Amino acid sequence: MDTTLSTDVNVKPGGVGTGSDDFGSGGGGGPKDSGEWPPGFSRDDAIEPAKYRIGMLVGLASILMLFVALTSAYIVRQTQGLSNDSFRWVTIDMPPVLWVTTAVIVASSITIELARRSLKRNRYSQFNGWITATTVLGVLFVAGQVLAWQQLRAQGIYVNSNPHSSFFYLLTSLHGVHLMGGLTALAYVTYSALRMRISLRRRNAVEVASMYWHFMDGLWLYIFFLLFFWR
Repeated sequence: MDTTLSTDVNVKPGGVGTGSDDFGSGGGGGPKDSGEWPPGFSRDDAIEPAKYRIGMLVGLASILMLFVALTSAYIVRQTQGLSNDSFRWVTIDMPPVLWVTTAVIVASSITIELARRSLKRNRYSQFNGWITATTVLGVLFVAGQVLAWQQLRAQGIYVNSNPHSSFFYLLTSLHGVHLMGGLTALAYVTYSALRMRISLRRRNAVEVASMYWHFMDGLWLYIFFLLFFWR
């Protein structure tokens, strides 16, 4: 049976009435939506995450523009007419571990969505499991990326080896840096969940972290396709 964390929730005046699940002023007159909002939160609290989502969308837009610019540079540099004998385009072989890391990050996108839905339904034990799994998968993805760089270096392929290797290191490194930001947020939420402290602020953190993580998942799939399947 799922446990509740009502001891960590600050009940708002005019929120939940005594002995009632109705939301509204003084705890009466409002619609009965106890399954829609966490215990102890009013309607105003329920719509507060919208401002966090807007802020996250602005941040994601700036990241997207960065990678669009790099994609344009990648496609232009790949043009044979711009290559020369001293620094010509040589397609590098894909490190096999990238298939594993791709599967891992796709799986992590699924687990964080399951975590978000579990928290929305106040199923805290399920949320704890899914958010922990997401964090572990995120760490495994980063470890896999480091292994991919090591495999390339073992082949004698470095940042300045040729244009393709330069873009590989640049794009994967930038993605990794942004992913680490999301992983930090996940670690914070996971730590709070394991301590059984899920406040309104942390609920909002889960919502925006979920958005960010899905974006990082989609961005990686795009980079993976661009580097090794775009011709």
